[in-house]
Amino acid sequence: MSEQAPSVSVVIPCYNEEKNLQRGVLDEVNDYLVQQTYDWEVIVADDGSTDGSLAFVEQYVADKPRWILEALPHGGKPSALWGGVQRARCDLVLFTDMDQSTPIGELDKLLPGVAQGYPVVIGSRGMSREGFSLLRQVGSIVFRTMRSAFLLRQVRDTQCGFKLFQREMILDTLPKLQFFQGEAPKGWKVTAYDVELLYLLDRGGHGILEVEVEWENRDVSDTKGHRSEMQRYLRESVSMAREVLRVNVNRIKGMYD
Repeated sequence: MSEQAPSVSVVIPCYNEEKNLQRGVLDEVNDYLVQQTYDWEVIVADDGSTDGSLAFVEQYVADKPRWILEALPHGGKPSALWGGVQRARCDLVLFTDMDQSTPIGELDKLLPGVAQGYPVVIGSRGMSREGFSLLRQVGSIVFRTMRSAFLLRQVRDTQCGFKLFQREMILDTLPKLQFFQGEAPKGWKVTAYDVELLYLLDRGGHGILEVEVEWENRDVSDTKGHRSEMQRYLRESVSMAREVLRVNVNRIKGMYD
């Protein structure tokens, strides 16, 4: 990258996030960005929300020229991210979740990594994970242990939704995910697509820097449905384990060669 100040496209996927939106998360993002000296834009990629999210965002961006609403048919989180990336016009693309469990201000910690020459700088939630139930704390340790036995041993936290990429690189890599080869999922399916994405980037020789960021579970949305904590945990754990094993099998078969 050049030595001039970077420009940043912030991509926020959205699926039935009305309760988080009502908390004022978009104001949090806007209040931070308007204080920055670099060029920026925000792309809210709505993944076919069925609640009031789309109308809420549409009204919010109406008088904000740097904000873009990309209304997409339902296809799952990676599909929403891909829709946002295709609209991005800045040098860098930041993925951040609507619930702002990692606050947008943590971007200050990622940008120095880009200045150091890293094309991929990802947030890490550390070990404490404030707001995680004991069940999920234990589950995250099990997942990291299993995943690192096969892939990305140098990365502690692949699943944090706060990631910064060079735009051209993520444009080239994201559509290569196996996710886009299958049938679009129903609902906001929790997968380990992050593992495959980071594996592809790492395999392509793109340096990945991991930076610890603040994180506290602030999600109040109905995105994941109304299942109990145990039901969600079991369903997501099985799905994520299957994804990691699939990526490893693909690697062994040479499908990423």
